[in-house]
Amino acid sequence: MRVALFTETYLPHVNGVVTHVKALKEGLEAMGHTVLVVTANSKTRKHYIKDNVLYCPAHKASKRFYGFDLAPAVSRTRLHFVEDFDPDIIHIHNEFGIGLSGIGIAKILHVPLVYTLHTMYDEYIYYVAPRPLVGITRRISHKYFKIFAKTANEVTGPSAKCQAYVKETGLDKLVNVIPNPVELDIFSPEQITEEDKRAFRERYQIPMDDTIAIFVGRLGREKSVDVLLDFWAKEIRPDDHLHLVVIGDGPVRGELENQAQELGIAGMVTFTGKVEHTDLPPYIASGDVYVTASLSDTNSISMLEGMAAGLPVLQRYDELNQDQVKEGLNGFVFHDAKEMAAELRRVRAMSEEELQLLKASVRQSVKNSGAQNLANYLCTIYTRILSRDDQETK
Repeated sequence: MRVALFTETYLPHVNGVVTHVKALKEGLEAMGHTVLVVTANSKTRKHYIKDNVLYCPAHKASKRFYGFDLAPAVSRTRLHFVEDFDPDIIHIHNEFGIGLSGIGIAKILHVPLVYTLHTMYDEYIYYVAPRPLVGITRRISHKYFKIFAKTANEVTGPSAKCQAYVKETGLDKLVNVIPNPVELDIFSPEQITEEDKRAFRERYQIPMDDTIAIFVGRLGREKSVDVLLDFWAKEIRPDDHLHLVVIGDGPVRGELENQAQELGIAGMVTFTGKVEHTDLPPYIASGDVYVTASLSDTNSISMLEGMAAGLPVLQRYDELNQDQVKEGLNGFVFHDAKEMAAELRRVRAMSEEELQLLKASVRQSVKNSGAQNLANYLCTIYTRILSRDDQETK
C-alpha cells in the first residue's frame, strides 16, 4: 500500500501526535508499505520532499496555542506532489490547514480517507476564547471538527473518549479505538544505569531515600497539575519522604511554581522545565511512579513512556479512561487527595521484591504498544476500506 499521512506537526517537534505518526510511519515501512508524511514547515518557502516527508510552506502559530506551524489549506503544488505519490489511502492526524488539505486532496484524487482524533478540543477552548464566549466557541468548534469525522471513511482514536467527543459533536459514527504507541526500547529501564539515577537526584537535590512521583507534559491548564499540587498540599508531609517532579514547560508553569510556594510544598516539588525528548529516558527511569490528575488526555503517550520504564501509574479516576490503568497490575486509580496519598504510600512501603514484580507487570502491560502493533491495527482498517471500495466499484 501507499499511504499518505497528513499532520500539521512533525519532527523535529515532539508531542503525542508526532510520536504517533512517527511510529506509524516506521511500522508501515517495516511491513513493506510506502509512506509519505505531509507536514507544515514555517522555515521553508517552497514545497520539498526529504526522507519521505513532504514539507509545506507555513506560518508559525501563537506560542500560546502550542506554536504549531500552520499551512494554508489549499495548495496546487501540494496537490501535485501528493498526486505524484499516488496514495491508496490518505490518513489525516490534525484538523488545521494540512488536515483540511488532506480532505480536499482525497476528494480530488478519489482516495479513501482515514481520520485519527488525537485531541479533546473542548479542554483547549480557553486558549482561543474568553470565558464569556466559551459556550458559543465550543458549539462552533463541534460543527467544525464534525466535518473531519463525517467526511472520513473510518475514524480512529486512542481511547473511548474519542467516541464520546464525536457523539458530542452530534455525529453518530463509530470510532475505532487504537491505543497510542510507545518507543519501548528507548524507555526500557535496562538502558538507564544506577549512576544515571543518582546523577538525576543530585542535580535536583532530591534525597536518595525519597520516593519520586513523575509527571511529564505540557504545562497548560488542561493537564490539571494544579490539582496535583492541591492534593499534595492536603495530604503529603515532608516526613512521608515523597517528592513530586514535574517535567515540562508551558503557559501556566509560572502559576504552578507560585502555587507550590503559596501552598508551602516547594521543598517537595521540583519543576525541571523543558526536557528534550531524547534526554527524557533517564528522567523518567529515575522516578518510582508516574502520577497524573489530567482528565483531558485520551491515551497519554507520556504516561505510556513511564509505563515502558516500569513506573506504575497513579491516575485520577476518569470514567472514559478507566480501562487504561488496571488496579495492581500496572498502577492504581485515585479519586481525591486522600486516595492519591494512600497509593503513594502503598508504593513506598513495598519491599524491593514487590516493587520489581510490579514494575515487570507494568512493562508487560505495554509490550504490545510498539510501532509494529500500531501499523498492524491501521492496516486492518486500510484493507477493510479498500476492500469495501473494490466491492462498490464492481
